[in-house]
Amino acid sequence: MSQAKAAPGADVREEVRRVAEAAKQAARKVAASSTEQRNRALRGMAERLSARRAEILQANAEDVEAATRQGLGSALVDRLVLNDARFEEMVASVEAVERLPDPVGEVIRAWSRPNGLQIKKVRVPIGVVGIIYESRPNVTSDCAALCLKSGNAVVLRGGQESFKSNRAIAAVLQDAVAKAGLLSAAVSLVPVAERAGVDAMLQLDQYIDVIIPRGGEALIRKVVEQSRIPVIKHAKGVCHVYVDEAADLDMAEAIILNAKCQRPATCNAAETLLVHREVAGRFLPSVAKRLKAARVELRGCERTQALVPGIKPATEEDWSTEYLDLILSVKVVDSLDEAIEHIARYGSAHSDAIVTADQAHATRFLNEVDSAAVYVNASTRFTDGFQFGLGAEIGISTDKLHARGPMGLEELTTYKYVVVGTGQLRE
Repeated sequence: MSQAKAAPGADVREEVRRVAEAAKQAARKVAASSTEQRNRALRGMAERLSARRAEILQANAEDVEAATRQGLGSALVDRLVLNDARFEEMVASVEAVERLPDPVGEVIRAWSRPNGLQIKKVRVPIGVVGIIYESRPNVTSDCAALCLKSGNAVVLRGGQESFKSNRAIAAVLQDAVAKAGLLSAAVSLVPVAERAGVDAMLQLDQYIDVIIPRGGEALIRKVVEQSRIPVIKHAKGVCHVYVDEAADLDMAEAIILNAKCQRPATCNAAETLLVHREVAGRFLPSVAKRLKAARVELRGCERTQALVPGIKPATEEDWSTEYLDLILSVKVVDSLDEAIEHIARYGSAHSDAIVTADQAHATRFLNEVDSAAVYVNASTRFTDGFQFGLGAEIGISTDKLHARGPMGLEELTTYKYVVVGTGQLRE
């Protein structure tokens, strides 16, 4: 199979270059394909994933066993695991993308000039999208589905810890793409587990049009520093929940418990709880009891420690740390202004929430917190392509150019101007 691991001694750069070149050739055919042809490939992907579940889960079990044996942290192992529920979600994501409207060819704007020229701004595929990611095998199918639906080819490079899982999933997806009459290289996997594969991939600007890294802070920094290809990055997720003086405290408890505990190893999990001083005395002892029962380690400011004895002091570093674990920093603030200032100083522009019944406070928070997603009376855990109705997501961008927040089909297109004339000449 074309995606087999490179033989010992093979030139890794040449292996990766061949994959990217084939993807570039496949991208032209995908861009010219019909919506129905791409949908047929997506339906085949979902069907074949289900049919080969046992094979994929076995490969995943081998990855998990190896990761556990190597001493990877519990959060990373959790991201790696494909259980039955996550497998069903993976298949459902592909099916959801197939049902979404095709953005390719959409006319964003149309107008005419006084000289009679007819101009349209039309959505078109980007071309070849490179995805570099860690741990989660579902990213393989999510990204492949989104890229294919939006008329792109994709080159995938997962982490070493999920190599067997990703290879098994990619083989199934390629089979479906080929059966639909497209080139199987439209969904390509970098065929080497070595980190040199990433280095090689980042230099291939003649084949790959954009790189989207998904993973920890170290991976994002490496990609941004080394890539010759434009990068749409997802920085760390230091997400906040601010409990306002006008908050419904029962609602606030439910929101912070969900935002922190529902799946703590995700980028949209809350890492810092901010509480207005007027409600801190009533709120913090109660919510701390529930968080501790959920095995959350609390790290608090001095005022928090006075209200919840026995918790660890929060350091300056804690306020800007993405724990990806059952750890939560807690700070009592004097005002909405202080909460907004804290988020501006320590946040990562990912997802931040206010719990309040005061509409003016809610409006100020929405207007002044400069994050990709801002919430009123809801958990930050909703920052997700599937939850936003985008089918799946290619990633969550904390950049401001081209794409921001959960990236779905539209964010995987660019545009071109289509100009029709009747012989006009510029004077």
